[in-house]
Amino acid sequence: MGYIYIFCTILFTIYGQIVLKWRLNQLGSLPDGTTDKLKFLGKALLDIYIISGFISAFLASLFWMAAMTKFEITKAYPFMSLSPALVFIIGIYFLGETFTWGKLIGLIFIILGTLITVKF
Repeated sequence: MGYIYIFCTILFTIYGQIVLKWRLNQLGSLPDGTTDKLKFLGKALLDIYIISGFISAFLASLFWMAAMTKFEITKAYPFMSLSPALVFIIGIYFLGETFTWGKLIGLIFIILGTLITVKF
């Protein structure tokens, strides 16, 4: 059951980050003026999808708390480094982000590091 808590932590973390990026892409860039920034942020904070991203982050925290009751942090935390790999794939396919070989090679090192940390 402990691994399900880690999986849910990763799932909700990724959802929160992807939905925030997606909606902020749609809302545009943060304006320069202070008043315009406050209006932009107010609009963003009232966006239902952004709210769902914050709720997702909160749920991820609850699942992480549950995972911490089942594992040593040194065993559980390396799994969190799998999030960038999944975000990389989702970002490319759903957000149109740029693929580079450097990013891919870096992610391979992250995954190898996770496997080494968890196994040994």
